Order: sequence, then structure tokens, then C-alpha cells
Amino acid sequence: MATGATVVRLAAAITLAWTHSVQKSAWQEDWRATSDGLMLAEVRVQGSGAGMEPPEGAVLKGGFYVAHPTLAPQREVILRRSGATADWQVCIAGTCHSMAELVPPDADPVTLTICE
Repeated sequence: MATGATVVRLAAAITLAWTHSVQKSAWQEDWRATSDGLMLAEVRVQGSGAGMEPPEGAVLKGGFYVAHPTLAPQREVILRRSGATADWQVCIAGTCHSMAELVPPDADPVTLTICE
């Protein structure tokens, strides 16, 4: 994860989580670092509405719509932080941290890339 001169090395598998500012529904994405790029392995959406529609093929499990998108590997994933909503949560092996714990609180955008 990088922003400006700040680089934070993360595990090869992370979960990005956030709460929709209007709908107040949780959204979670599992990302894996591979030799081809960043792969989106699974998406979980709690409920639907206000732009939080579950991905195509999602199945309801434990209150979340769960899907396994077929997105091509990504060279980078750019995360924006407006300050008007709760910060991103970055979870590794079940332990979550606010993005502000990892990079400066005013850093925007933050880019996820594969570390060489």
C-alpha cells in the first residue's frame, strides 16, 4: 500500500472493508497478491440499496450477499478517502486496522500494488 512517500507492506491476502455512508451497510472485499497482479477473490455485501447492489451471482449467507467476481488481475487498486465518511478498514488474518493507523490520516489517494 502506498501514498506519496509512505509505503506499507501488507500480507499477501487482505480484506478491505467499509460501511456505506448512506445505506450504513457493510461491504468487504478479499484481495490476494499473485504473480499476475491483485486478484479480487470474494465480495461480501450486507444488504442492498443506495448503490450497494450485490454483485451478479451473489448468494445470501449469514446476512451477507457473497460473490466471487471474475475480475481480471489488477496492476493497482486506488482507494479514495474523502474524510466525510468512516475510513477504510484493512484486515489481515482477522485483525483489522483503520487505514489511518497505517498511512497518514490525510493521505488521498492510497494505492494498493504488488511489492517488488
